[in-house]
Amino acid sequence: MATPLRSSGPAPRRSPSRRTQILDAAARLFAERGYHGVSIEDIGRAVGIRGPGIYRHFPGKDAVLARMLLDVSERLLAGGRERVDTADHPAAALDALISGHIEFALSEPALITVHDRELGNVPEPERRTVRRLQRGYVEQWVGVLADLAPDVPAATLRASTHAMFGLLNSTPYSARAVDRDPMAQVLRDMAHGALAAALRGSA
Repeated sequence: MATPLRSSGPAPRRSPSRRTQILDAAARLFAERGYHGVSIEDIGRAVGIRGPGIYRHFPGKDAVLARMLLDVSERLLAGGRERVDTADHPAAALDALISGHIEFALSEPALITVHDRELGNVPEPERRTVRRLQRGYVEQWVGVLADLAPDVPAATLRASTHAMFGLLNSTPYSARAVDRDPMAQVLRDMAHGALAAALRGSA
């Protein structure tokens, strides 16, 4: 019997899991209405299931919020580590970090809004973990900047990184009326400019 030929075309894209659908829908709803303005039933309707069906995936609404912010913090940290580790030199690492964060900021403005408004509603153990992951992400940037400007105090580099995040994370507001590619270039230029000013600082 002849062996069946395998298709040479691309593998079909897998549909997002139900958990992913729930997290995506909850992010949109939390960003639009606020955490306290959204019920489990609202999230269920958004993904086409009855509200109580959410409990098969998450123990409650606070767990949905916690998982959402843990996931994005873990993704940013892992992505940053990969970009730094694969860069040929510190300037390339910085450019990769900036590009990666811009991609996130333009792709997922709802998550930025939810984090800014709702981190205080995450249960304390998970909130501590989110903060720890975020500190690790910041320190990836600080390490690269320190390689580029070893004479600038780490505290200055850290403060500059936080300020630059404020700029890039403005996308829920700043990117509404601008096409994606031009906005990405604006953000890239501004981020490089802001960090170049920090790198010119002196101890």
